Amino acid sequence: MINTVMIPRNFAIDEATELREKLIDMIENNKYDFLLDFSNCTFIDSTGLGVLVSVYKRINEHKGSLKLVKLNDNVMKVFKLTRLDKVFEIN
Repeated sequence: MINTVMIPRNFAIDEATELREKLIDMIENNKYDFLLDFSNCTFIDSTGLGVLVSVYKRINEHKGSLKLVKLNDNVMKVFKLTRLDKVFEIN
């Protein structure tokens, strides 16, 4: 079963910490397949990216999946600049 998680509008330090805790809790409860919906997200910083990378590593340890969807142009630009568009499956 795929678990859909909404990414906050401003995915920076406070929101990133909260989302990390939520995702890690889900992983610890044997949920390993995620669809992260960026339709509300207009900004992501390095903390947000760090959360995604650390969660991605944990999910991979369990042979799970992580897909990112509905990224706007500004957020997508950050993924391309950091080359994380080559790491994550983005639709």
